[in-house]
Amino acid sequence: MSIVRRKKIIGTHRAPRFLRIFRRNAEASHSRGNRVKLYDSGSEFFPAMLSALAEARHHIHVEFYIIRDDATGTAFAEALLAAASRGVDVSLIYDYIGCFDAPSAYFRRLEQGGVRCLAFNPPPFRRGLAWFDKRDHRKMAIIDGETAFTGGINIGDEYSGFGRGTDRWRDVGVRIDGPAVTDLVRLFREFWVEEKGSPSPAWFAEHVSVAGMGDADVMIVSDGPHHARSFIRNAFRIAMAGAGESIRIMNPYFVPGPRVVRSLLRAVRRGVNVQLILPAKSDVPIVRLVGRGYYAPLLRAGVEIYERQGEFLHAKVMLIDDTWGVVGSANLDQRSFHRNYEVNTIVASREFGRQMAEMFADDLRGSRRIVLEEHERRGSLVRLLERLCNSVSWFL
Repeated sequence: MSIVRRKKIIGTHRAPRFLRIFRRNAEASHSRGNRVKLYDSGSEFFPAMLSALAEARHHIHVEFYIIRDDATGTAFAEALLAAASRGVDVSLIYDYIGCFDAPSAYFRRLEQGGVRCLAFNPPPFRRGLAWFDKRDHRKMAIIDGETAFTGGINIGDEYSGFGRGTDRWRDVGVRIDGPAVTDLVRLFREFWVEEKGSPSPAWFAEHVSVAGMGDADVMIVSDGPHHARSFIRNAFRIAMAGAGESIRIMNPYFVPGPRVVRSLLRAVRRGVNVQLILPAKSDVPIVRLVGRGYYAPLLRAGVEIYERQGEFLHAKVMLIDDTWGVVGSANLDQRSFHRNYEVNTIVASREFGRQMAEMFADDLRGSRRIVLEEHERRGSLVRLLERLCNSVSWFL
């Protein structure tokens, strides 16, 4: 990764040289001619995904970290069961720990209705107790090998905004139509075979042809604990190194580590405007404490830090120079870099970048800027807690 230590890689993220560097260091698949639509809320994402599931003709692959047995989870299950009942081959991967609150009856009903279910890492932990710490953190739904929905959104009322009496979560997802979907199909099937060892016979009989449908370049970056280095972190850092004008990041769990911090500081030194939107409140308070420990050096260097008010921030997005957008499941923390299975979608498109820039502008209006002088006045007890929590940041 010595390439990201240079002052600047290149001015445009669609230049052939930059794409070669990115693909080589992030193990990214790359395709052209995709159509990508941004959903800046779960209330837009879920109706679109459920509608696409209802139109599936051949097969459905779904993989989610959290699936709730609530109104949204029920609608999701009904969509899968309806597809299976009309002969669609339906396969579901879910994380056992992430879905710990969902009763076994939920998945048993799916299996009885013809949905093939695979729990990632159920007990007993056949790879040892250390594997208990690993998670399948991906979120994606793939329909007929032609359309995919992915991002940071799990299956639950707090994400969809449909349930009553729940806290609302701010999240983001995308729909992809085009050849990049084939890369997500491959990723799902490789993981299924690795974990279960028995692919569906229907996978060998199908012949899916995906033609170019838009003007977006799409790269898929996946990662997992079996890799010797973090491709997700490499992808973030290379994108930052290529920025010429702006870096905008929105992320809920900000424990970036020194390498990402150095990438942000180098960008500021070469005149790039860097803006971070982080949560004002968190479902994991210790993560927020550790994250605030990174504020001072970033603020002193000129990074703009904002804390979003209102709903829990769960969106994991980055925008470079208003043309290179990243939407995915990965947080800026050590768990996503080293211990989770993750997938990020990188979109190079001026139109998609415009949509993301508008979304960031809306979120900035709902955020409070953190000023260095104010941050430095936090109490000694808070500083002590930050230092203590930082010692366990690897495990967060």
